Amino acid sequence: MPQPEVAISPEVASQIAALARWGKGHAEQIAFSPDGRTLAVASSLGVYLYAAETLAEVRFLSSNVFVSSVAFSPDGRMLASGYGDGMVQLWDVASGQPLHRLEEHTNSVEGVAFSPDGRRLASWDGGNTIQLWDAISGQLLRTLYPPTTRTGRMGNVLSVAFSPDGRLLASGSAESAIRLWDATTGRFLQTLEGHTDAVLSAAFSPDGRLLASGSWDKTIRLWDAASGRLVRALEGHTTPVLSVAFSPNGQTLTSVSGDGTIRLWDAATGQPLRAPERRIVPAWSIAFSPDGRMLASVSGRGTIGLWDVASGQLVRVLEGHTDWVFSVAFSPDGRTLASGYRGGYRGHTIQLWDAASGQPVRMLEGHTGYVYSVAFSPDGRTLASGSWDNTIRLWDADSGQLVRVLEGHTDWVFSVAFSPDGRRLASGSLGKTVRLWDTATGRLLRKLEGHDTSVYSLAFSPDGRTLASGSGDETIRLWDVASGRLVRTLEGHTNDVNSVAFSPDGRTLASGSGDETIRLWDVASGRLVRTLEGHTNDVNSVAFSPDGQMLASGSEDGTVRLWEADSGQLVRVLEGHTDWVFSVAFSPDGRLLASGSKDGTVRLWGVPRRR
Repeated sequence: MPQPEVAISPEVASQIAALARWGKGHAEQIAFSPDGRTLAVASSLGVYLYAAETLAEVRFLSSNVFVSSVAFSPDGRMLASGYGDGMVQLWDVASGQPLHRLEEHTNSVEGVAFSPDGRRLASWDGGNTIQLWDAISGQLLRTLYPPTTRTGRMGNVLSVAFSPDGRLLASGSAESAIRLWDATTGRFLQTLEGHTDAVLSAAFSPDGRLLASGSWDKTIRLWDAASGRLVRALEGHTTPVLSVAFSPNGQTLTSVSGDGTIRLWDAATGQPLRAPERRIVPAWSIAFSPDGRMLASVSGRGTIGLWDVASGQLVRVLEGHTDWVFSVAFSPDGRTLASGYRGGYRGHTIQLWDAASGQPVRMLEGHTGYVYSVAFSPDGRTLASGSWDNTIRLWDADSGQLVRVLEGHTDWVFSVAFSPDGRRLASGSLGKTVRLWDTATGRLLRKLEGHDTSVYSLAFSPDGRTLASGSGDETIRLWDVASGRLVRTLEGHTNDVNSVAFSPDGRTLASGSGDETIRLWDVASGRLVRTLEGHTNDVNSVAFSPDGQMLASGSEDGTVRLWEADSGQLVRVLEGHTDWVFSVAFSPDGRLLASGSKDGTVRLWGVPRRR
């Protein structure tokens, strides 16, 4: 990683650049190539192509917006990808070069599917239409408009599948209906009714005689594709059925549910095969290898696994794809960066990185809920993490060993912060309370009550005497740490206060809010000094540079913004993340700025060293 030359300041703001990106982003969907040699992964950063045998990266097709879906053409020569901005892109697989850019959708493209002959492409965006394209020329052939349902509503399209002979097109609807279309003319043929909730997935058997559908009503239904008659309903899943797929020989039907199970069914009889269920991480997307022996899945946590179908065993995890990065924090010596994640096949984890090289150092596992906040103790020996499992965990930062679990919160823990002397730890939760803990013993010292709803953010003043808490009740409260007394309530935000930070001299408090603003307050008087406007969505994080000259903010508009702290002037907008920015943090020497995002990456920003 290029090492920054100087500290980030207003004078060098124009020179700040992205120095590194850690992580391959959040995976959305997966597809095998027809020959089984390649895996395509749609991610928040672009499309990755991997060798299926070794999982070595073959090619990366980058994007400035997240990719929601991928599909190979039947001959494997083309790849279609759907994007969050409504665009569909056709690629030449061999060269990685773009062929056609298809623009018609106004919402995020939810899925793409080639016809069996590879000449047509269907795309849908969660609205009530399906677009049919000429895959060779890129021309729009027609738009399919479904008729209204019994409720009088059109019903958003959630899934689409071509029959093996290419004559039929099936679409699953949010209004519990499946519709059959003539794929050549676009003529609507009939509606299959029976599900009692949204149809999330549809798939034809290889011989085209059966149509399988998976629904939010927790059932799978098998239909006679020719007549539309219900053949049977398969029950057993305890949560919505997210995906269904036939094996290449058509003998087995696989279903994946939000309860984290994969079930194998005899397609002819509807009976469960062998063991009735296999436990996996809940998956949004599954794909059989062409020989039917392997199953690839993308979990709801954005990571990828390969499974042996016969045994149900997880064979391999594709490392590098991660889920949302909720929190980032530098160690006091600046050598280590900690990032807290929503999850993955390893669970809800904390990753420790070498800040100079970008190499992962250690993964801390143990939380059973999202890791929403991480913080180093002032001496750097301890790392605290707050989680949606209602606990705080204290870890030895050098060894990664769990030192202690702090229990007492009755709901999700959103924020943790060490006092400047390291003797106290503050935690804020969905349960409206702030708790102060003795870090040496883990003993609860005090509970601070007063907020009307969730406490999202906490910060100690540099002298350790004051604790600031930001809440969903739109207020910031200042507490006397020694007595636990409420000193002052700061009002002015019109939405959740997601982040608070003291300036290094302790005179100013910055707050970031769901009202899209940052506010600067005089700590001594509680007076509002100024309001910083510019973000176009919720502000999730604010942080002062170590010298106090700069204020960084991260937002759900996908940007990191840098402001001059004294004047409130916006000096730079940093773009690169493809989704919400949850957290920002300066390195202790002020040369690096880290940001963590919903796109599954950590990015480092700074002024590159001159060669």
